[in-house]
Amino acid sequence: MSPFNYFNTFKQSVSGEPSLPERRQFMMTVGRYGFSAAAIGAIGGVLFSEQAMAQTAQEESELQAAAEVTIVLATGYRIGSTRAYPIMQLNYKENLQNFTGGRVYVRLAPAGELGVGGALISKVQNGSVAIAQHSISNLSAFAPEVDLINIPYWCGNNQNLVNLVTSQAWQNVVHKKIEERGFKVLSYICIDPRTVAVRRGLLDGPARTPEDIRGIKFRVPSSQILQKVYRMLGANPTPIAWGETSSAMQQGVADALDPSVQALLVFGFTDVLQSISTIQSVADAQVYTCNKEWFDSLSVPIQDGVMQAAETTFRENLAKVPAARAYAYNQMRQAGVDVYSPTADEIEQWRARCGHHLSGWNDTKLELAGSMEVFEKLLAATEEYNGYFVDSNS
Repeated sequence: MSPFNYFNTFKQSVSGEPSLPERRQFMMTVGRYGFSAAAIGAIGGVLFSEQAMAQTAQEESELQAAAEVTIVLATGYRIGSTRAYPIMQLNYKENLQNFTGGRVYVRLAPAGELGVGGALISKVQNGSVAIAQHSISNLSAFAPEVDLINIPYWCGNNQNLVNLVTSQAWQNVVHKKIEERGFKVLSYICIDPRTVAVRRGLLDGPARTPEDIRGIKFRVPSSQILQKVYRMLGANPTPIAWGETSSAMQQGVADALDPSVQALLVFGFTDVLQSISTIQSVADAQVYTCNKEWFDSLSVPIQDGVMQAAETTFRENLAKVPAARAYAYNQMRQAGVDVYSPTADEIEQWRARCGHHLSGWNDTKLELAGSMEVFEKLLAATEEYNGYFVDSNS
C-alpha cells in the first residue's frame, strides 16, 4: 500500500498542504510499521515518537494475529476528516474490534483507496469489500428506495432525518429493499443538510432565493430526484462525477453544487467557492453498509458485536455534529467563503418551489414508497423521537 494517497491526511499548513516534516515521517513510518500503525500514530500525535510507534505497531499486529477474521472497512474520506466531517472511521474500527471481543480485525482503506461512490458500493455488493461508507444518494443507483430522502423539505432537518432512519416504518419499507439487493445497513451518518454553493465570480452575493440560480449549471450526483429538484428550482442540473467536480467548477463547466458545508471543506473547495447558502432542503447523509451475504455468514456473537459497534458509532457521530459544523463554518469563513443562513421568508421560497408537498412529487412517492399511505407513515415518522438526539442548527 502506497502512503502517497494519505499525504493530506494529517497535520496541514496554512496553505492547506500537509507539512513536509510530517509527510516524510509518515512515509518512513509506513515503511517501518505498516499503514494502520502509522495512521493511528499520526492521529494520536505520536508519529515522531519511536517508542510510541513501536508500541502502536505491536498492538495492531497482536490484534490482527488474535482475530478470527480480518476485514476491510473502506471510505472516501481521509483519516482525520472527522474533525470537520464526522464519519467516525477510526471509531468504527475500534468499536468493531472491541464489540466482537477481538474476533474481527479491521483494516481501514480511507481516502478512496478502493474507490468512491458507485465504484465502492459495487465492491460491497459483490463482496470484495466487507463494509463501506458512502452517500445515500450514490446508493440510490443500486437501491432506488433510499432516494426518498432526497425529496426536499420533509427530512432535510437533522432531527427529522434521524427520526426517520431509526423508525420501524423506514426499516420496513426501505431496509427490506436494500437487503434484496445484497446490502445490509449498519448505521447512518448525519452531517448537515445540503446547500447551494456557488463558484467565485458567478453572483454578486449568496444565493438567497431560487431566482438567484435560474439557468446556472448545477452539479448533481447520480440521484434522479436531486436532478429533478434543481430543474424545479430553475437551474440546469449537470451530472458530474465527484472526482471531476472541483476542476469542473474551476473551469466553469459547473457553476454550483450542493454538498454540506462540512463536505465542501473536507474536499478542498475553499479556493473555488464564493458563497454557501444553507437552505435546509435535503439531508446530505451518509451510510455504512456491508455485504449481506458476508454478514449472514458470521456467527451470532460476531453479528451481535457488529451491530453493537454500529449503534455505538452512530451515537458518537450524532454527538460530534455541532463541533464539526462549528469547525467547518469557521474554516470556510477564514478562507473568504460567505456561509449564508437564509431568512425564514427566503427558506419558504425554496420550499414553495421544490418541497415535498407539491403534486409533482406524487409519482415519485408512489414509485418508491409503494403508496401515498406509506409515504404519509414515513412523513409521520420524521416527527417521532426514537431516543437519538442530534443538533439541527435550525
